[in-house]
Amino acid sequence: MNKVILMGRLTREPEVRYSQGSSQTAVARFSIAVDRRFKREGEPDADFFNCTAFGRQAEFVERYLHKGVKIVVVGRVQNDNYTNKDGQMVYSVRIMVDEIEFAESKNASGDGGSYAGGNNSRPEPSGAGDGFMNIPDGIDEELPFN
Repeated sequence: MNKVILMGRLTREPEVRYSQGSSQTAVARFSIAVDRRFKREGEPDADFFNCTAFGRQAEFVERYLHKGVKIVVVGRVQNDNYTNKDGQMVYSVRIMVDEIEFAESKNASGDGGSYAGGNNSRPEPSGAGDGFMNIPDGIDEELPFN
């Protein structure tokens, strides 16, 4: 089984291109920085992964993602090895993305929500001091278990 789940922040703006031909397919390339859980003295704090998404996932990347956004990607690891101009083999891996989700709210990202589509006018639940959430008035008709 080849499956990977990573959570990290985009390190730069994604690069999106469209394939040539009768059925143009979006191809998005981006990289994410994933914090290391345990850090040793002198070692890096994060690992960097190059990711590629196709089709609808790539269109999602183009529309909503930008540098600094925290996301979760689900996909598979693929070898991205090649021989450079000096004839030496260069070994690397690429994450082929199957699923992408936001890993934090638009307010938590510190950009005031510029990457979310639409304007949500629904009231947000507020937290109470007893560990339960207060459900705002007028949201009852949206609950599926009324």
